[in-house]
Amino acid sequence: MLYEIIEPSSYRKRAVKFFKKHPDLLERYEKTIKLMELDPSHPSLRLHKLKGLLAEYHSISISMKYRVIIEFVIEDGKIILINIGTHDKVY
Repeated sequence: MLYEIIEPSSYRKRAVKFFKKHPDLLERYEKTIKLMELDPSHPSLRLHKLKGLLAEYHSISISMKYRVIIEFVIEDGKIILINIGTHDKVY
């Protein structure tokens, strides 16, 4: 199954800012998103449910330091991107 990746304008603004600071991560990010689109449970994404105030969201890893927060709507086959940044900043 191919999941639909949704990038709200609020996420796009954060991503543009993020990649201005970290252009070296763009290629890795694109590969991560394509993999998530095909198989969000792939082990290299390290998909996990968040806790506390972010309990309605999941997180995937671009690298050990950088994360993408997602809203994972399984029943509709959609993955909504919420936030991107360092581990400490997005949590």
